[in-house]
Amino acid sequence: MAIATFAAGCFWGVEAAFRRVEGVVGTTVGYTGGSTQDPTYKEVCGGQTGHAEAVQVSFDPDKVTYEQLVELFWQIHDPTTLNRQGPDIGTQYRSAIFTHSPEQEAAAKASKERQQASGRHGRDIVTEIALAAPFYRAEDYHQQYFEKRGLASGGLR
Repeated sequence: MAIATFAAGCFWGVEAAFRRVEGVVGTTVGYTGGSTQDPTYKEVCGGQTGHAEAVQVSFDPDKVTYEQLVELFWQIHDPTTLNRQGPDIGTQYRSAIFTHSPEQEAAAKASKERQQASGRHGRDIVTEIALAAPFYRAEDYHQQYFEKRGLASGGLR
């Protein structure tokens, strides 16, 4: 198994999108990229911890590639809005790819360059690409939020 970590706004819908991918064996929503150890949802939403709401994706690379997951990442959110996705505003909603290896970093950067060159998004992509930092699992009620409520995609783009 391998791990990928993505931040693309509110983690509920992002998790739902990745859970539908064949080859994804598990997802965990949580917080990463900040300075506070073991932050709470309330602390992250307060904007003082520096964390992003993120989804850690466990996947079988024989069934789905990291590159395919990155391509889905571009499709499910607007990577041109700084610290915002839809009505959600704040650094915790930033667009980011947190890489777990030099190979992931190279693939993410190459994909970002292709996306920018394609003109598909109409504006400059502001997605941060950074080495994976400590990942803190969000509270249980956030895990598989839409599935627990019988909702579909949760309004993803």
